[in-house]
Formats: sequence, structure tokens, C-alpha cells
Amino acid sequence: MQLVLALACDHAEVRPDGKLDVQGIFNELNAPGFPAAQDSMTVVFVLEWERDETGTHELRADLMDQNDRMVLTIQGHTEVPARTLEQHPPQTRLILKLDRVIFPAAGSYRFRLRAGQQTLDALPIHVVERKQDPRR
Repeated sequence: MQLVLALACDHAEVRPDGKLDVQGIFNELNAPGFPAAQDSMTVVFVLEWERDETGTHELRADLMDQNDRMVLTIQGHTEVPARTLEQHPPQTRLILKLDRVIFPAAGSYRFRLRAGQQTLDALPIHVVERKQDPRR
């Protein structure tokens, strides 16, 4: 398995023609204080599988803080179909809309993605405190 794409954005969807539309990609969030809540965000992971990795594979994405503490977990599974040599390798497209994600403190967060027999760190998100304008 290979991670082809990992991103955070405002919205993502697969069009009827199979193309992936993504809007508002980000890797940094500003917060007025902590804990901070991101009302809505979408994470996208595109996995490409080897031809011998057919069948059901468990998936898990843990959002980890910079001290390796888990903030949230997303779990599921995917079915990887068999492909002939003439076909492109099988892919799994995970588009996950998350509501009200709580970031306990400022810092760098990342998703730890477990798919099949592999675990990968992916998708850094940096959460910073937005300084108040002293003139206000």
C-alpha cells in the first residue's frame, strides 16, 4: 500500500466522472485560545494498493498531538478489488468530514494512518494561537 494523497480541506467530493474535487486546502489553523474547536473540516486520504493486496483491509486514522497523544480516532474498512495487469492499481479514496474537532493546545498535529499491514504518519496540521490586535 502506498499513500498517494493526504490533505485537510473545507470540502471534498468525487465527481460522477471519478475525479476528486477539493476546496480550501489547509495545513495551518489559527485559534483565539485553547482548547480550540474547528467546527468543520474534511480529511482526504488516497491509498493505492499492490495487486496482491486484495480483500478486506481495516483502516484507522488517529489524530495525534506533538506529544504522541491521541486526540481522535476514525475507524473503518475497505474492500480492495482484484485487478488485471491491464487495469490501473486499485485505490481507496477516504473522504472524511469531521465536525467539531477539538485541539487541546497549540502545536503540530498529524494523522497516524493504519491501512492493511502498514502504519504511516501523514497530514501535518499546525495549530497556532492567533494574537489579538492590541488596537482593538
